[in-house]
Amino acid sequence: MNYKHLHYFLHVAKLGGVLRASERLHLSPQTISGQIQLLEEGLGAPLFAKSGRGLVLTDVGRTVLGYAEDIFSIGAELEEAVRDYPRKGKRLEFRVGVADAVPKTIACRLIEPASQLPEPVRIICREWKLDTLLGELALHRLDLVIADAPIPPGLSVRAFNHRLGSCGVSFFAAPSLLALCKGRFPACLDGAPLLMPAEESAVGQRLRAWLQAHALHPRVVAECDDSALAKEFGRRGMGIFVGPTVLERDIEKQYGVRALGATPEVVEEFFAISIERRLTHPCVTAITESARNELFAPPVRRRARRVA
Repeated sequence: MNYKHLHYFLHVAKLGGVLRASERLHLSPQTISGQIQLLEEGLGAPLFAKSGRGLVLTDVGRTVLGYAEDIFSIGAELEEAVRDYPRKGKRLEFRVGVADAVPKTIACRLIEPASQLPEPVRIICREWKLDTLLGELALHRLDLVIADAPIPPGLSVRAFNHRLGSCGVSFFAAPSLLALCKGRFPACLDGAPLLMPAEESAVGQRLRAWLQAHALHPRVVAECDDSALAKEFGRRGMGIFVGPTVLERDIEKQYGVRALGATPEVVEEFFAISIERRLTHPCVTAITESARNELFAPPVRRRARRVA
């Protein structure tokens, strides 16, 4: 493969046309068109299709774009690694994907130990839907995926679930909502405004089942895929929101809210998903050990470690 052709293709795809790419690369449009045509002939498939006066990527073109971005990204990392080697030595790279249903604070607490290794580490984080991240993991574009659920059944990805831990959830309300929450917990939730997690999320499904089992009927004012957005709405008094009980104090302090109560019956679970059955990557082992011994350890063990 002629990587110069791939370089021209990447510019056309990113800039949206041959003319813009020619201006950026200081080449004639005819030169770039000819080089892309040679690339298409070599691959045996068209990469662009005409759309009005412009060009759009074909399905094959979108696939090639993904690989082209990886190829030139790795090339840039190679140059940086060689340039910095005398000064910094070899730097470990860790690519981690975080499912969008995982609370940002939990994700940060889980990934943080990877940054504290003795050797220098470059952490690259990606956030997306779990099935998309698992596809990237299968292609070895990620070292680890952090999720709130194990690998979905029926998904043909050869990977392994490593349970990090679990905790219950707490219910939080802004000061302006506290007067509306009458009675003791959990009865105070009946009829109260609630910011509900997404229905397809694991915690959302468990919360709905818990509310039904306790005959509680809150007034759902919003359903949020992003837990950070739900917390921001909650901080502004739009409704009650839920968060991991292990972060109860942090959430109260950060968002200026108060915990109404907690239940261990609505469990939030967290998993590290990797293509390794036996974990060997130093960043992954640091994450799993810290999660199990610190973040999700039983309260007695956490207190003992703090005293020590």
